[in-house]
Amino acid sequence: PDPGTLASVLTEGVKNTIGDSRVKVTYEPEYVPAVPPAMPDIPPEQLAGMIKATVKVEVLDSNIAYLKIQHIIGEEMAQKVGPLLLEYIWDKVLPTSAMILDFRSAVSGELSGIPYIVSYYTDSEPLIHIDSVYDRPSDITTELWSMPTLLGKRYGTSKPLMILTSKNTLGVAEDVAYCLKNLKRATIVGENTAGGTVKIDKIKVGDTDFYVSVPVAKSINPITGKSWEIDGVAPHVEVPAEDALETAVAIIQLR
Repeated sequence: PDPGTLASVLTEGVKNTIGDSRVKVTYEPEYVPAVPPAMPDIPPEQLAGMIKATVKVEVLDSNIAYLKIQHIIGEEMAQKVGPLLLEYIWDKVLPTSAMILDFRSAVSGELSGIPYIVSYYTDSEPLIHIDSVYDRPSDITTELWSMPTLLGKRYGTSKPLMILTSKNTLGVAEDVAYCLKNLKRATIVGENTAGGTVKIDKIKVGDTDFYVSVPVAKSINPITGKSWEIDGVAPHVEVPAEDALETAVAIIQLR
């Protein structure tokens, strides 16, 4: 009699059958598909305000840059607010001796943002094959490569880079962490990540208010030949998420 309970039972049944915790059945009579706002309609200043709300920037003791990121922006938005990003974030952290990227609360992001972030911590040449993403609906595999030119200077490959993770770190942020981990460019500190996906579609079940959330794309790392999805990204140094920042600072100071 209760649709919400039925959705929970169906979800448990699916998990037990296929072993994929990302597939969910939900009952949502009020569900309205999200439509991303058109980029040209938003002034750069407003976009910059949105970015400031999702990024915290600080320079800690010992000249360590700290960036807390909750949403990884895509290429289109990065192009539009590039100068503001440089002024607000990058110019502040570029002179530092080491950097900490805090992905513990990062639960959303755009696929096109992955090469952007990774490229700032790699050399301009040679170009690196970072990731391959297979999209099932279109049957197309997209290769993600490092970028030869970037807005502003690169952070480089020699300064220590730490990435903080938690069990809530999800999706695109997991991809960035996995790429930088396997390029041996970053040390991951914290908890094993959620094991999400780069893309989920919510499919309406017939003429009902039930929906099935299904992963429709798969990330395959060219170095490992594997994916971070389902199992998540394992940290190099496993500590509770609340202790990750303190641990990362201690590792940098030790180095």
